[in-house]
Amino acid sequence: MTVLLGIDVGTTATKAILLDPDKGVVGEASRPTTLSSPYPGWAEEEVGEWWTNVASVARQLLREARRPAAVGVSGMVPCVVLLDEGGRPLRPSIQQNDARASEEIVELEGRLADARVLERTGSAITQQSVGPKLLWLRRHEPEVWSRARTILGSYDAIVALLTGERSVERNWALESGLFDLEARTWASDVLEAARVDPVLLPPVRSPEEIVGRVTPAASAETGIPVGTPVVAGSADHVASAFAAGIIDEGDLLIKLGGAGDILLATRRPIVDRRLYLDYHLVPDRFLTNGCMATSGTFIRWFQATCGGGIELDALEAEAAASPPGAGGVVALPYLLGEKTPINDPRARGVFAGLTLASSRGDLFRAVLEATAYGFRHHLDVFAELGLAPRRVRVTNGGSRSVLWRQIVADVIGLPMETLVGHAGSALGAAFAAGMGVGIFEAWQAVEAYVRVGEVVEPRPDPRYAESYRRYRALYPALRELWP
Repeated sequence: MTVLLGIDVGTTATKAILLDPDKGVVGEASRPTTLSSPYPGWAEEEVGEWWTNVASVARQLLREARRPAAVGVSGMVPCVVLLDEGGRPLRPSIQQNDARASEEIVELEGRLADARVLERTGSAITQQSVGPKLLWLRRHEPEVWSRARTILGSYDAIVALLTGERSVERNWALESGLFDLEARTWASDVLEAARVDPVLLPPVRSPEEIVGRVTPAASAETGIPVGTPVVAGSADHVASAFAAGIIDEGDLLIKLGGAGDILLATRRPIVDRRLYLDYHLVPDRFLTNGCMATSGTFIRWFQATCGGGIELDALEAEAAASPPGAGGVVALPYLLGEKTPINDPRARGVFAGLTLASSRGDLFRAVLEATAYGFRHHLDVFAELGLAPRRVRVTNGGSRSVLWRQIVADVIGLPMETLVGHAGSALGAAFAAGMGVGIFEAWQAVEAYVRVGEVVEPRPDPRYAESYRRYRALYPALRELWP
């Protein structure tokens, strides 16, 4: 049978699926990854661990000697990977939510004050931008920087290790803040300000474009047959939104993952410094979106630090016993700084409103509500821009939590369709591979693999409105207190 291999390099796990165009997903595999934060605000992962995981999941799925027609890879964006002359990673990746380059952000904003960076690149200079991180590397790790020959992202690195060919997919280019949206080429003045030689940046590819074929060395490690075509792939959140059927104008996806993503399909590019802009997999469309640095990661931190090893189900039961508004406790989820919509790498996490009557359940409910308030904040920004969702879907691991998804629906005031068996970014990557080799004729054919389950209806409560008001007031009140 014909199958397509889709691989997703995620923050918490490397996942892979086999997609049978006629039957749907016929195989899944996953291996955990380790996020390292050796200093406040840092977020790194080992590229070698990604590659080991890719080899492991590929071998597991292909053990019955099924030859995939093509391979697609998705991954976190726009994290930074440096390769040396021989294509070997020089250091751990710097993740997209890493906040170490705060001084370089301010410096580049000053250097490029008159360059219309936001209008030209679709991105303000923020914690997510690649330029400040590269400037930080040049200054703080000059020996590593001197050996760098290629700069690319997470999924681009896996594509390079599979094929020996170096490229970046167009969404890494766009989200890097180094790419001119209008000219569709690297912005030379931005590169100069960040002191980046353009020779370090490889060609930009479309998601379905075949970059190369699996090499004998990569085949020996992964079990993927020599010569298998590999496409450029896609940013994970873009691939996931596509695989969730977020295609038409007004389709909205909320992702309850390690980070909190909210993505709205549009027919035109929406440029605003509070949001991110991505190319859709469908060529004539865009995704206006936001990403909160910690959502599920905040939950895991609370479980490890305050939960005493308790299972999440038990923590949720305690949170369910706490009323809407968490007994007056409000949390800010800025443990890694914050990306959209405030774009402040110096922001920090907060619990406010604690009393001696506050319980662990109140605190954990406040954690869950914080993510919901973050999504509500983004929807307020969308509304200011004249954008209104017509249909909302919810995915990722957190969507399995009945309590969390109900809190989100209650706070945003919109019904949410829960997806059943959603294979996420790996499905989007596999579909892009199928488009690259002609198995699929139209992007809209992905709808055949989308299954909608329960619709979560909102249950408005005035306590959420008051808690959200306090959530929005806390950050500006505390902003000047953070180092």
